Amino acid sequence: MSKAGKNHMDAVRELGCIVCKREGLGFTPASAHHINCRTMGRKASDFETIPLCPTHHQTGGMGVAVHAGKRTWERIYGTEAELLEHTRTLLEMQEVR
Repeated sequence: MSKAGKNHMDAVRELGCIVCKREGLGFTPASAHHINCRTMGRKASDFETIPLCPTHHQTGGMGVAVHAGKRTWERIYGTEAELLEHTRTLLEMQEVR
């Protein structure tokens, strides 16, 4: 991982869970989830990450955690691409401050 990638992922995590934020639940500590680019054999770069809390990332079960059922999860919370754009917008807003 490059230093720039690490710094970016740190900034993503510091935003808190993007789903909790959009659901009006406030700040929830998050990890950086690499979005699925739908390209066989290609892992998303460290710059293609969204912040997700443990519940929305892995532990929440079907319809709550992205890893428990991505199609259902995206129907409820939006696509990973949409959440990535929202994440990027929030990061840009922080840079302006």
